[in-house]
Amino acid sequence: MDTTLRRTVARLIFIRAGFSTILLGSAVYAQIAAPGTLPIDPFFLLIGLTFALTIAYALTMRYVERYRWLVDLQLAGDALIVSAFIYFTGGIGSYFTSLYVLPIVAASAVQFRRGALMVAALSTVLYGGTVLAQYLAASGLLPSGWQFDGGAPLPARSFAEYTVALNVAGFFAVALLSGSLANSLRAAGARLEQASTEIADLQALNQHVIDSLPSGLATTDPDHRILTFNRAAELITGVPFRAAVGRPIEDVLQFPAEVTAVPAGANGQGKTARRHEFRYRTPDGRGELEIGLTGTHLETPRGRAGLLFTFQDVTNIKKLERDAAIQQRLAAVGEMAAGIAHEIRNPLASMSGSIQILRQELPLSAEQAQLMDIVMRESERLNTTIRSFLAYARPQRFRIARFDLRRALNDTALLLRNSSEVKEGHEIVVDVPPAELWYEADEGQIKQIVWNLATNGLRAMPDGGRLRLMAGHEDASDGVVLTVTDEGVGIPERELENLFQPFHGTFAKGTGLGLAIVHRIVADYNGEIRVSSRPAAGTTVSVRLPARAVVTT
Repeated sequence: MDTTLRRTVARLIFIRAGFSTILLGSAVYAQIAAPGTLPIDPFFLLIGLTFALTIAYALTMRYVERYRWLVDLQLAGDALIVSAFIYFTGGIGSYFTSLYVLPIVAASAVQFRRGALMVAALSTVLYGGTVLAQYLAASGLLPSGWQFDGGAPLPARSFAEYTVALNVAGFFAVALLSGSLANSLRAAGARLEQASTEIADLQALNQHVIDSLPSGLATTDPDHRILTFNRAAELITGVPFRAAVGRPIEDVLQFPAEVTAVPAGANGQGKTARRHEFRYRTPDGRGELEIGLTGTHLETPRGRAGLLFTFQDVTNIKKLERDAAIQQRLAAVGEMAAGIAHEIRNPLASMSGSIQILRQELPLSAEQAQLMDIVMRESERLNTTIRSFLAYARPQRFRIARFDLRRALNDTALLLRNSSEVKEGHEIVVDVPPAELWYEADEGQIKQIVWNLATNGLRAMPDGGRLRLMAGHEDASDGVVLTVTDEGVGIPERELENLFQPFHGTFAKGTGLGLAIVHRIVADYNGEIRVSSRPAAGTTVSVRLPARAVVTT
């Protein structure tokens, strides 16, 4: 409000200066064109006084917000200047009586109806006093110096009274009209300001709602260029708002062009949404994400204005779905385990024992003895496969105890160095901290995790290489991380998803259950496995186990 007052007063000062300049120019022109038409000396004096007051008003403008009477003083000064100007130009016969309208309108602009009526009343007093002074001077009741019209005869008193009444009525009519307009304008301005505030609040709320959405939201124009891109969209894609706006959405979200071909819909309203899933490679180096996106037409009262897309990072959800599918397979395998144990293992043991007896009691040729050895070897291999299968599928009994992880890794490394898995050119390195690394778990299962991962790593390096076994605390927590790194052939990206599924082995030697057993043990401890691999560049498998081993059976 105060800022508006100061701005209005500044505008009035500017108008006053401009009007004074116009009067000065017209006076000079009148003096040149028709000398003696106007009383130039007092006229110039009034114009100079107006300029001086204008400068004074400009200097005090910074105080009008604190001292409102300075505004009243300016308006009263304007009415006095107008009265003096009318008095010098003939009083009752002056053609410039309408100049009173200017301070009245100015007062309505600053003080509204109240100010306009006050200046109209002051103008009435000043105008009436000017006319009265003229007639009193003409009657000899005032000194002759009050008469500035050169002693010209004045109109009849009745005519003067009529003229004064008519002008006074005009003063108040202008005051009422301009005051009413000013009040209406103020009310309209207040309503407009309130509406603007409400609209701004709604826009802010709308923006906050959009930015608070957990899903990415983007809208486009009919040419598929991005118009809006909320905060979740920035976080998911790694693309800031300014870099996204104006670009084709196909380029920003990296999906095929046919995704934007949103159908009109079979319901006749064109509001059918389509669901798409695609891979997105982040520009900030986070890798590939799986994005689930829904697109539909952006409907407005004037029709379709573009497209609207909502999308989410479903990478973790997809991972959970894959893990759930693995768990379902594991459950099915577990149900089959008992039957396999009875239907295969027991007859296999009987067959193997019978063959051993026959081999000892029967005279066999060299070829027959070789065949017997093959049967014994294959029986043992089949028995090993079944044993691993049962170890994977059967619920385990945990023997939780506190032990040093460094000892588990060193013991496993020692066994590996003396196993048949180690070939010439293999090097096994154990990287553990110098201080004790205590953890509560089943030490045998932890060794099994390391053994299975390490044997896979050795098999991935048929031509030799370094196998590194590492253990340490996880950052900002009391959990531990077991890491096995090889320099082998690597794993193709398409095979990473099925890496821990049973019987998914890629090596000729093995049962295909080693990594599945690792996955089951880690899942029992509520841990997490992370695999990073590149073909011909090696593989790193990190097993993160929580600080407190909470096992599930």
